[in-house]
Amino acid sequence: MLDTLDAAAVRRWCVGGLATLKRHQGEVDDLNVYPVPDGDTGTNLVLTLTAAQQALATDPDPLPGDRSTPHGHALRLMARGALLGARGNSGVIVSQILRGFADTAAAAPAVRGRELAGALRDATVAAYAAVATPVEGTLLTVMAAAAGAAEQADSDDLCTVARAAAAGAGRALRRTPEQLPALARAGVVDAGGQGLCLLLDALVEVVTGERPAHPQPAPRPVRPPTTAALESGSVAYAYEVQYLLDAEPAAVARLREELAALGDSLVVVGDGVASGGTWNVHVHVNDVGAAIEAGVAAGRPHRITVTRFADQIATVPVPDSPPPVPGSRAAVVVAAGAGIAELFAAEGATVVPGDHPSVGELVDAIRATGAARVVVLPNDPDTQAVANAAASQVHRLGVEVSVVPTRSPVQALAALAVRDPGRRFSDDVIAMAEAAGACRYAEVCHAGREALTVAGQCRPGDVLALVDGEVHLIGSDLVDTCTAVVDRMLGGGGELLTLLSGADAPAGLTDAVRAHVARSWPFVEVHAYPGGQPHHPLLVGVE
Repeated sequence: MLDTLDAAAVRRWCVGGLATLKRHQGEVDDLNVYPVPDGDTGTNLVLTLTAAQQALATDPDPLPGDRSTPHGHALRLMARGALLGARGNSGVIVSQILRGFADTAAAAPAVRGRELAGALRDATVAAYAAVATPVEGTLLTVMAAAAGAAEQADSDDLCTVARAAAAGAGRALRRTPEQLPALARAGVVDAGGQGLCLLLDALVEVVTGERPAHPQPAPRPVRPPTTAALESGSVAYAYEVQYLLDAEPAAVARLREELAALGDSLVVVGDGVASGGTWNVHVHVNDVGAAIEAGVAAGRPHRITVTRFADQIATVPVPDSPPPVPGSRAAVVVAAGAGIAELFAAEGATVVPGDHPSVGELVDAIRATGAARVVVLPNDPDTQAVANAAASQVHRLGVEVSVVPTRSPVQALAALAVRDPGRRFSDDVIAMAEAAGACRYAEVCHAGREALTVAGQCRPGDVLALVDGEVHLIGSDLVDTCTAVVDRMLGGGGELLTLLSGADAPAGLTDAVRAHVARSWPFVEVHAYPGGQPHHPLLVGVE
């Protein structure tokens, strides 16, 4: 039996908690019901704890000069790993529980009973703060009960407090059907709360050496298909969107408001860094593109995942969807701008208008082609995840879909130029991907706010030239910046230059760039088109 929760015990807790969740993964998955339908809760918690365990394994000891206590270092590694790998609503909340626990326990020279109780209380506060609209009868309620029982134990003995917390959580878990009618109708307890109880039981096992008994779950009632469909996803919202976000706290506060207006089950949690930290964003929406676009406006989203709740249940064939024509092919391209759309249509592609289409819009476009094999060109890094989700949707309809990860319309033009129906589909996709990858792209825009970039400090109104997604030039004159970025790109080689003028581009912009290229790069072929895209006066491609 342990007197204190040291670094070695933290590591054993993480490993033991992960092992326990894996043993009960299917059981917890089966408990998942509305109103927090984050897919398979047991699977999400396993993935979250796996990331926490990996973080501990890759950074085992404090660095020289690190003033953190060994147990504090281990707890913060575990919490940050969980944050970066958190999946689903419950996974994100658990990551915040671990962060709140770590922040308090790490400050204590040693974690005994009363320190454990204080850490559990602060973990509860952090969990409630993370959820836009807290719901009782869920993981939050179970966590609060664990903290309350730990405080009522009023002891410095670590084992006594750990046992009290686990017992309090178990009692609260059994009461969750009384608090949520959806749980009572299904005859189950809350899935996230069950996962938390398993983690607390693992903590008890580490500090006492005793394995708590886990009774066999009662047989699940057989539900009619309509009930299963309801409980596998949100009644009002069809998609789960989740991503990591590098952003400032002020921008995240605005993001919370925007996402709250788009959907529900909103959870936004951070790593505790005062400035420039990483946040895990989770929300249920109908407009996937708007949720991702809000993240782009707030900072740098990455690890974007989109889940359609309907995929988590058995599906039936769509009666009004004709079977694809065997051997037929098509291309579906996202186009933000009327001129760009006309260019893609002239290449024989099906065009999806807008810069951030939803999964449903892409699915409809793919199905509308009637083709058996379809290549999708998203033309934006953030739309790629949406395109991948759409591809998985139509796969069950017998359509083979490949997503070529184009990041700009100029790359899509390069890909479509090499499309050859005479090749095998897989070979054609490879050729298109290679052509897109060989096309370097740039975009010119105006800065909307002050920021520090790799090219230096920019201020609102400055002209920014981004090459392959990174700011390379900051200028004050639009034409000068456009010609400068073209020079920089052609300096690395290139025979074909493509220019797409935006909706707000001044008259004569592409003519000025074309004239400059004729003087400075006389052997380069130039193609200029009115693209009509928003936000960017000029898009540039070099092949």
